[in-house]
Amino acid sequence: MRMWAYNSVRPVRARRSAGRMGDAMTLQQLRYLIEIAACGSISQAAHNLYTSQSSLSVAVKDVEAEMGVTIFERSNRGITTTREGMEFLGYARQVVEQADLLEQRYARGAEPVEQHLSVSSQHYTFCVESFLEFVDEYEGSGYTFTLRECRTAEIIGDVRDFRSDVGILFLSSFNEQVIGRAIDDANCTFRRLFTAKPHVFVGASHPLASRTLVQLGDLVEYPRYTFEQGNANSFYYAEEPFAELPASKRVIISDRGTLSNLLAHHIGYTVSTGVMSSEMTTGVVAIPIDTKEVMNVGYIVHNERQLSSLAARYIEKLQLFIEEYQVGYSGL
Repeated sequence: MRMWAYNSVRPVRARRSAGRMGDAMTLQQLRYLIEIAACGSISQAAHNLYTSQSSLSVAVKDVEAEMGVTIFERSNRGITTTREGMEFLGYARQVVEQADLLEQRYARGAEPVEQHLSVSSQHYTFCVESFLEFVDEYEGSGYTFTLRECRTAEIIGDVRDFRSDVGILFLSSFNEQVIGRAIDDANCTFRRLFTAKPHVFVGASHPLASRTLVQLGDLVEYPRYTFEQGNANSFYYAEEPFAELPASKRVIISDRGTLSNLLAHHIGYTVSTGVMSSEMTTGVVAIPIDTKEVMNVGYIVHNERQLSSLAARYIEKLQLFIEEYQVGYSGL
């Protein structure tokens, strides 16, 4: 992949309201491009920015001509970011973020710059509860926090396209070749948070609930609950280990609330880490599975983007939460 030195980007002027001077890009243009990429639509970006579509179209045209890159592809279905556009926008975000920090630190009378954190995650309760604890630490205005519980492929796509700062998922010996390749192709890196032994989650009245250890063969006669994965549906993209294991029936769901209800009141099961939480401490038990397989749970970040202070703090809260609640915790 082509790498740019930071100073190879043309000078970007630091005043938001400044006009153009020669053919130098402005921060306003970069902000326009970043919003278009986030929305996937010039019309929606114009609405969000309270400006005209023509202003955004001119900004795209001028920057593409000046830098010699094609940032967006246009079609009847809207706008998509090209691969070289993703690379360019990675640098653009760094420039804008650094300019915002400078303005926040030194500009007299300047309003505080709003800080953002966006997280995409598989359906883990420990991600949600640690996120809520994290949000409670930041009082007052000037913050926007977003948590998306979504499909595996969407998590990778969100981080690739800079919609999210971090994406949380798991790797195992079964899926790491396929998912690892998708992470590499997205120009991202996986960083391990912890290693967990797979556990089966069942209701407290389930026939297996009194076991201290479960064999994989014990699960075959019971319904299995799995999270829906959309167009990328395959055993490799499943959020649960041993997705290929036969089951009497499969119940496919899309939210944690439904899963908790099914586990507490029905005879099926799901497989996940041993991390319990307040959502699952009543009516649900986690039993280790007799296997050598492990789940490496971690987060992915884009290679062209530094971890923000907010993202770093969330990761820290996540680690503390896991240490407190994980059953059979095996370290970082």
